[in-house]
Amino acid sequence: MRLRSLLMVLGAALLLLLTGGPSSFAENDTMLTRDPTLQRGRGFVFPFSRLQVQPRPVPQRQRVAPTQARRTSPVVVRDDPVIPRVDVSHDIVVLGDSLADLVVGGLDEALNDRPDVAVMRKTKLESGLVRTDFYDWPKAVTDLLASDQKIAVAVMLLGLNDRQAIREGETIHEPLSERWLELYRDRVDAIAGAFAAKRIPLLWVSLPPVQNSRLTADYVILNDVYRQRVERAGGQYIDLWGGYVDAENRYTAMGPDVSGQTTRLRTADGIHFTKAGARKAAHFIDVVIRRLIEGRPDQGMIALPVAPETGAPSNPELQAGGIERLIDRMVQGLPELGGLGAALQAKPLAGPIMPLTGLSPNGDRALLASIQEARGRGDLAAQLDRVFGDGVASEPKPGRIDDYRWPRRN
Repeated sequence: MRLRSLLMVLGAALLLLLTGGPSSFAENDTMLTRDPTLQRGRGFVFPFSRLQVQPRPVPQRQRVAPTQARRTSPVVVRDDPVIPRVDVSHDIVVLGDSLADLVVGGLDEALNDRPDVAVMRKTKLESGLVRTDFYDWPKAVTDLLASDQKIAVAVMLLGLNDRQAIREGETIHEPLSERWLELYRDRVDAIAGAFAAKRIPLLWVSLPPVQNSRLTADYVILNDVYRQRVERAGGQYIDLWGGYVDAENRYTAMGPDVSGQTTRLRTADGIHFTKAGARKAAHFIDVVIRRLIEGRPDQGMIALPVAPETGAPSNPELQAGGIERLIDRMVQGLPELGGLGAALQAKPLAGPIMPLTGLSPNGDRALLASIQEARGRGDLAAQLDRVFGDGVASEPKPGRIDDYRWPRRN
């Protein structure tokens, strides 16, 4: 029994020597260590009962601090052109009620490409020409013109709240009655005459149609008053009516905007403008303003001389009924020689009679004589009769402009 144990120990030792010792059990470049605790086997003690694998230490790499790049200021590339600073040389003053207040935003957007133009807001909501106790527009305009405010063009839009009775002392005049219209015209004349006295172009904008048909009919009468009185004082009337009606000339809340796209132009109350509607109204005004500030008097407006005490035109032919009296005198054979009459002198009923065919009796007779002389010269006479008598064109000559033949190649 002892002999068998001894032989087994010698065989195990021989096996270890043949395999190269404990290092042959290592895998993946690891080492085997002896466990201090020995497990007993059957009749012998195996010294390497438990193998512990320990990884080989990895050498630490020396980390190099990264180099910091130099920070440079970023280069900003602007796509939009740099617009030089331009001083404002044209002040556009907008006066009126809530509709005018909305048009201010549209005008400011329409004139955005003109840095030399500034749009100024001088509006008063819920105001008009009837309730002077609430806001007196003729007095406000007089005070504005008396100030140091420089005005290039004045834009007026009001009348939205003027369908009210006018009080004259103890008498109350109903809207659009005969006396009411007289007083209303006087207030329009006071405003238009104040701007004409200062030789400031006045653009009076018409009232647009509204959803209420009765109000729309009354606004037609007010617009006619504005047009007559403003043009009489030398101002210019701008009609917005066609931009807010349909094909049947009725109010419509929808319509094309300035880009041609159909959109909502009026708000839910059927009176005021939306942003697109105000921009469209500003387009009509913008066209006239550009003509005035760009110095095109042939398309713009010329302020007429007025009497300083009344504000009415000083030329007697431009007074009420002056044109009619001038026409009557011209018909009677008494044309005026001065002022406006010189430009409107009577013209004859018919001018000199000119024949539509043949030669004029007062024309050049040399050509006629040369043709008559050449008629008796054989080939030349036949050619003239063919051209002028039969209407047949002559044969083209080579190199002449009427020679359309292809050149021949030799």
